Amino acid sequence: MAVSIRVSLHKRRLDLLDHTKVIKSYPVGVGKMATRTPFGNYKIISKAPNPGRRPGGPITVYGTYWMGLSRKGYGIHGTNRPASIGKYVSKGCIRMFNKDVEDLAKRVSIGTEVKIVP
Repeated sequence: MAVSIRVSLHKRRLDLLDHTKVIKSYPVGVGKMATRTPFGNYKIISKAPNPGRRPGGPITVYGTYWMGLSRKGYGIHGTNRPASIGKYVSKGCIRMFNKDVEDLAKRVSIGTEVKIVP
């Protein structure tokens, strides 16, 4: 299976694709007006559970999982503010419910293509 990710900023949705067929679709929060999510073609270059979290400490702003993109400083991650999903709120990253980002992380690997469209 050749999976890829497509993020629609307008729809605030992340679709997991097998070629052109949508396997799964998730709601996301994206960049606000002043810090828009950049569109273009990227790849997942890193994956990390519990980013920045100390053992037993609170969940950070990056939630329970981080997947870094090939555009420096940007990623797909969870959140400690679930009410922000579906809105234009981030500093450019793609924000997901923690359960969704964990599900997505199991389905993709380093090198997975990510296309962000307006």
